[in-house]
Amino acid sequence: MNIAGIKAAVDAGKSVHWANEGYRVHRDCLGQYLITFVRNGSTIGLTDRSGRRLNGAEADFFISEPRQDAAAEQGRDAHVATSVSRSGAGPG
Repeated sequence: MNIAGIKAAVDAGKSVHWANEGYRVHRDCLGQYLITFVRNGSTIGLTDRSGRRLNGAEADFFISEPRQDAAAEQGRDAHVATSVSRSGAGPG
């Protein structure tokens, strides 16, 4: 992905990553496009100071699509948690 494509995807609300899903590309409240390592919050700009060169290879940026099985699993887990809380079982 090139710079324009990455920015357009972020602005469209897509889940954009660099290298792996641990690195998320996002836009902050100042309008800066950043790459953040989610586990520790370490952040770098999407580009160098000139704004013309990516901090990473174009081929390493990608859009992550939500997985069907992950969405189904989240729904199942929510159902199980609701069932447990209604039955009175569990902590508390």
